Amino acid sequence: MASSPAPQIDPSWLEVIGDQFDADYMQQLRAFLKEEKKSHAIYPRGPDIFNAFNHTPFDRVRVVILGQDPYHNPGEAHGLCFSVQPGVKLPPSLVNIFKELETDLGVPSPDHGCLTSWAQQGVFLLNSKLTVRAHQANSHRNRGWETFTTRAIELLNEKRQHLVFILWGASAQKNATLINEDRHLILQGPHPSPLSAYRGFFGCRHFSIANSYLQVHGYSPIDWRLRESQ
Repeated sequence: MASSPAPQIDPSWLEVIGDQFDADYMQQLRAFLKEEKKSHAIYPRGPDIFNAFNHTPFDRVRVVILGQDPYHNPGEAHGLCFSVQPGVKLPPSLVNIFKELETDLGVPSPDHGCLTSWAQQGVFLLNSKLTVRAHQANSHRNRGWETFTTRAIELLNEKRQHLVFILWGASAQKNATLINEDRHLILQGPHPSPLSAYRGFFGCRHFSIANSYLQVHGYSPIDWRLRESQ
């Protein structure tokens, strides 16, 4: 059987993870998404599904932030975890991320929630599922995305050194077992959701800790400031 064409994904990622696109689970995932689109809106839109991989090449990753699944309302998700398009109202978790960032590093809260500039600096903003059905959170769970994104984490762990993995919430923290703490820094804390942020997310100082670790190991720190939207 002929190989299925890989999606548009950065060549550095395609080199290390491209074999996954011929795997049985990925063929099944493709078939599932094709059927879903016949009767449901799917987010993010097709060209944005692999944005985390396209904005942050494999060899440029410095920080990994793990999310759960894309935002499920129209116009929000664009392939980067926790991020929304300019002009979209900030989701509560992102509001809390900006609050902690201001407390930690004095970075003022921006007027938008588009985190593309973080991704372009090497912050890999990866959701465990890369698609979702409109208005139904976690609706594409256990359809194959977790196998793909777990492999991405494994490859970063195996082939890179001195990365910072930021795991907020129980779902993200399940990935800690994939990461070698002798090679990388793992930062864990409560999810920034309003339901849990006051249990230790506020005051975690993960942004400054990440930058300090990067600098100790010869990387440039992340500039967490976001430009004002145009």
